[in-house]
This record gives sequence, structure tokens and C-alpha cells, in this order.
Amino acid sequence: MKDIIIIGGGPAGLTAAVYALRSGKSVLLFEKIAYGGQISKSHLVENYPAIKSISGFEFSMNLYNQAKDFGCEFKQAEVIEVTDGEVKTVKTKKESFQAKAIIFALGSEPKKSDIEKESAYIGRGVSYCAFCDGNFYKNKDVAVVGGGNTAVQDAIYLSELCNKVYLIHRRDSFRAQPNTVQKLNSISNIELVLNSVPVDITGEKTVSGIEVKNTLTDETKQLSVSGIFFAIGQIPPTDKFKNILPTDSYGYVSVDDSCKISDGIYVCGDCRSKKVRQLTTAVSDGTVAAIEACEYLDSLN
Repeated sequence: MKDIIIIGGGPAGLTAAVYALRSGKSVLLFEKIAYGGQISKSHLVENYPAIKSISGFEFSMNLYNQAKDFGCEFKQAEVIEVTDGEVKTVKTKKESFQAKAIIFALGSEPKKSDIEKESAYIGRGVSYCAFCDGNFYKNKDVAVVGGGNTAVQDAIYLSELCNKVYLIHRRDSFRAQPNTVQKLNSISNIELVLNSVPVDITGEKTVSGIEVKNTLTDETKQLSVSGIFFAIGQIPPTDKFKNILPTDSYGYVSVDDSCKISDGIYVCGDCRSKKVRQLTTAVSDGTVAAIEACEYLDSLN
């Protein structure tokens, strides 16, 4: 039995592991896909204090290796069930594990559009990670859908690889940081398609185009593209843990800044209901959750 099991290997979960391990606790961390979470897919991180510029992948690997060097045990598996009690039980499809405390660091997953065909084209022209898949579209025309930091950064990154990038946004202004938008506006091979939403994807075996509708005029037009990168937001994967985690109407866990649900149950990172979701707030949550968990464990002795 471990002192703490952490579910999720993004910045919040890995930070929690570092703090718990430094406090002398045994830690087992589960991650179902890739360590580092969403930030590992970011082309460039330039807003983390004391680090002027670093790739998301490098940042994630540094944090992973730090936790590993402190003695964290890792399991690449999806947790399908958690049972609360004096001893907590965590189940995967093949095994069960026990711990005195659980930290949920579930992060969030890419939100899908309302286009019925979207899922059918995943891996055949539809992607949610420009940094991962951009090279497949070198010297081709692509579209990015979204208006936040991720969408704008994706468009900028893809402009370095692709012949042309259409940036489709439902409004006439972007939510991204002003300096990022300023850089976007200076790039000649990015075409802004504003006040527009995607309504259909065309193509036989692979994507050949995207149809967009102007929200002001209802006019539609077809853009010929080989790839479509959706960056329209994130949703927390909390459904299967609703027996333990109280969630709001959007699925985010309703917990205050203490990150404590109950004795031995803690939540941190982007799955938590809060106003700001940034890399810095994720690692902050991980710190708080780990300290709270360690104080609980110490009280048992």
C-alpha cells in the first residue's frame, strides 16, 4: 500500500508527486496517455516565472524526471474506478491498488465541435495538437479553429511549416494574450476567418476541406485544406469519479483553494473549478494538494 496515489501525470500531478516525495511519502502516479499533460504539446512556453523560453515537451520531461529522481513510481494505465474509505482503492482494467490518500490531477481533454463528421476524420486530417502533428502538413494548407491562446499559438507555429493557415474564430477579436495576437497579425501566410464557425468537413478518405458559416450573414464558403486543428477549449474527464468528486454543471470539481474534498481525497489542476487555468496555477494546486495530503497522513501517526 502506498501513502499517496496520484491520478494524472500533468504539471499538477507531477508537482504534487515532487512535494509528497520530498516529505518522505511513498507515491504511485497513474497516467493513461503521456506524462506532461496538455502543456507537453505546446510549441513554446514563455510565461513561466524564471524560465524565459522552453518547449512544453522539455518542461514536461524535466518535471517528470524530477519526480522520478525523487523516487516516484509510475504506472501507464487508465484508472476506471476509485473507492473511498479508510483505505482508498484504485482500479484499472487489470489491477487494484491501495493508498491512504488520493490526489486527483485529471487535467482536461480537448473539446469537440458540433460537426458530426469530426470524430470520423481524427487521424485522417483532424487533430487537436499542432505541435504533435504539424509536420504531417508541411507545405500544405491547413485550418485552425479557435480564438484563445492555444489556437493563436497553433496558427503561429503552423505558419512556419505550412503553405497557408486559416484561423477560424466565431468572434471578431481573440481571447489570446495581446502580444501573441500582435505576432499573429504580422504573419503573412495566416488568413483570419472571423465571425465564422465550421459547419462541415469534406473529403473522402482524408480531409480535403472545411465549410464555414459567417455568423453575421449566414453565408457559407469552402476552404480547401489538408488538415484541421481544433483548439476550442477543454473539458475535464470527471464523469467516472462522480461517486467521489462533486462537480459543477461543466464537469469541473467544486473544491476551494485548499484542494481538499475530504480527509484523504484531494483535487488539483485544470479539472478544478476556478477562474484561471494556467501552467502556474496547475503547479500551485499540485503543491497545495500534496501538502494537504501529507498533513493528513502525518495526523494518522
